[in-house]
Amino acid sequence: MRVEKLRTAGGPTISWRAIECWGAGISIFLQAGAFLPLILADADGALSESAKSILRLPCFPVYVFTIIILIRNFPQFLLALKRNLIVPMILVMPFLSTLWSIDATTSLRRAIALLFCMLLSYVLAIRFTPRQLLFLLFVTFGGCIFLSVVMSVVSPSLASMPDGAMRGVFIHKNVLGWYACLMILVATAVLMDGTLGLRRTAFVLLAAGIICLSSSGSMTAIIATSAAFCLIGFYSLLQRSSSIGRVVIVLFFVQLAIGILISLHEFLVPALEALGKDATLTGRVPLWELVDREITARWMLGYGYQAFWTIDNPEATHMWFMLGWAAPHAHNGYRDILLSFGVMGMVPFVLMLLHAIHQGAVLQCHDPQYGWLWLNVLTIMILVMNLTESFFLVQNDAIFILFTATIIMFSLYAPVVSVSRSRPLQAPSPGLTSGLQIS
Repeated sequence: MRVEKLRTAGGPTISWRAIECWGAGISIFLQAGAFLPLILADADGALSESAKSILRLPCFPVYVFTIIILIRNFPQFLLALKRNLIVPMILVMPFLSTLWSIDATTSLRRAIALLFCMLLSYVLAIRFTPRQLLFLLFVTFGGCIFLSVVMSVVSPSLASMPDGAMRGVFIHKNVLGWYACLMILVATAVLMDGTLGLRRTAFVLLAAGIICLSSSGSMTAIIATSAAFCLIGFYSLLQRSSSIGRVVIVLFFVQLAIGILISLHEFLVPALEALGKDATLTGRVPLWELVDREITARWMLGYGYQAFWTIDNPEATHMWFMLGWAAPHAHNGYRDILLSFGVMGMVPFVLMLLHAIHQGAVLQCHDPQYGWLWLNVLTIMILVMNLTESFFLVQNDAIFILFTATIIMFSLYAPVVSVSRSRPLQAPSPGLTSGLQIS
């Protein structure tokens, strides 16, 4: 494949592939919210309106990069749209919700930002293979986590919350915990893969991720990390089993997951009270009770995309008064979808998830050498994280961008693997066939 290059005034040439790699890495770094929010925040970690305005500025270069890359790869972009129509359907929902939103201006502004973020997901999906994306995150998140450890040694006061918990280069300990969780998964995947030749670096970054995870004290991240290692075992076992064995394994793990969720719902709060721990999950339990009442009030269409959690909404301000703190979201991604779009939005979202989980499992079972294991684990891990946090359909958020990119990547490659399975005499190409090529 011919590699196009740009010639600078001084003579050196820069390939478009280098621009794609550096641009994607920088874009993920900026959307992760490292360094800059910490610098602009006050001593308590809060951001003023002027600081929030400044934080919007780095998003514009990301948007420009995204548009340029999609224009240059427009046929692949169209193919990605055609192979998963549910994703663009969900992308349209925030704009449609402005018709019934209680704050149409806010919904429209945030819908535009979400559009560009999901377009970046398409860039990652069509221009990077699973192993290339793994290396990109290994470098990007690895730098953030390693520098978090360094900052905790060089400047403990800046790298710590007022309560002493570690936050590293991020604005909050929970954010550090989320990305430490992702780093542990990525480093583990690099160690298991073995083809990147970065085992020593992976061991170092894995240790750094464990330090950051434990020092942050984020229970969401700790639970998600535990789930990730269970999922690694599940998908590895699934790939090695026969057809009938896979059915048995899936049924067993589905029943196990349902049993765990029911047990948590019934016994978690009494268990926490017996242990003398915070039975409200840092205020989440009373928050969810109030949120559920608001969801039932407008269960069909919701309040409009991210229109509920605004100062101008009397229901939200009344909820904040009853709680004694201003919740920025429902601390549950599924509830936030219902608040924004109601059941009409939740149905296609669930269908998209089920379709993606099935496609990811098929790719892992029939094309494991391509590196699908970690993407399957990432998908379920983010679903687990959304039980107590809110990442779904959030604009300018690296975690949701990666989540959407994974779903798009599954839908791009799954038909290729299906064709190769139906034609055993034809070896599948290393990239995507049917018009999609990744250099």
